[in-house]
Amino acid sequence: MRPAPVAREAIFRGRLSWTLGLVLVNAAAFVLQELAYRVLPRFPTNEIFALSVQGLKSGFLWQLLTFQFMHGGLWHLLLNCWVIYMFGRDMETTLGGRNLLLLYFGSGVIGGVFQMLAAGLFPTQFGGAVVGASAGAFGLVAAFAMLYPQRPLTLLLFFVLPITLRARYLLLISGLLALFGILFPGDAVAHAAHLGGMFAGMAFIRRMSRRAAAPNLAPPVPRRRPLLVATRRRQGNEEPTRPITANDLSADEFIRRKVDPILDKISTHGLHSLTEGERQILEIARKKMGPH
Repeated sequence: MRPAPVAREAIFRGRLSWTLGLVLVNAAAFVLQELAYRVLPRFPTNEIFALSVQGLKSGFLWQLLTFQFMHGGLWHLLLNCWVIYMFGRDMETTLGGRNLLLLYFGSGVIGGVFQMLAAGLFPTQFGGAVVGASAGAFGLVAAFAMLYPQRPLTLLLFFVLPITLRARYLLLISGLLALFGILFPGDAVAHAAHLGGMFAGMAFIRRMSRRAAAPNLAPPVPRRRPLLVATRRRQGNEEPTRPITANDLSADEFIRRKVDPILDKISTHGLHSLTEGERQILEIARKKMGPH
C-alpha cells in the first residue's frame, strides 16, 4: 500500500498514534477474554459482552461497544487488527484522531445494529451472538475508498496470491460479498454487520465532505510562496535580507519547526481545519521529503 499523503514518519514520530492504540486495546481485550474463559469458565462472558438480541432485550446496551473488542479466535483478531492498522493510519492522518475514533466506533455500532435487525427478522439464520471488530474495520475501508477511490492497493488473496486493485473496487467487492452472505447465509460470518459498517463509513465521509464544503477532504495544491520572510529594517548600505525558504532548512529542522505543529493540529482537529498557508507547508514538505 502506498504511504499516506503526509510523511508517515513525521506524524507518528514521538507519540503513540490512535490507530496503534486501537490495535493494542483489541489485543489486550482478547487476552482478557481468553483468561476469562479459562480462569472463570462459569462466568457468562459471552452472554454479557457479546452482542445478541437477547442481551439487548435484557438491557445490555453496552454490548454494542463491547462486542467490538471480542474475537472468535487468534486469526480473527489478527485479520481485523491488520485491516485497522493498514487503513486506520491514513484515516488518522486525514481526519484526525478524534474523527478516527468516531468513524471506527460509529461504524461498529451501526454494523451491530444492522446485524441485530437481521437477527430480529431472521433469527434462524442470524440469531447467534456476534463478536469482532470487523464492522469498524470495514468502516475504515469504506472511508478510505471514498477519500482515495483511485489509490491502488496490493492484497494477498488467500494470504498467498498478490493482487492489485483500486480502493473503489475493493469496497465494491467487499459490499457484494457481504450482500451475498446476507442473501445466502450459512458461513457463521456477520455479513450484515460488515455491510452496516461500510454504509456507516461512507455516510461519515459524506458528512465530513459537506462540512468541509468540498467533494473530498484532500487538500488543494496551493500556490508556492516563501514559508517565512524576514522583515527587519535595512541599515546604511546593508544588503536587503533574503527571504528564508524551505531550501534554507534541513529536512529535520523543517519538520520540527514547520510540519510538526501542523500535524499536531491535524491529529486534534482534522485536515479540514488547516489554513491555506498550512496546507501549502504540507505540500512543500511532501516534495521536500520525497525522492530526489
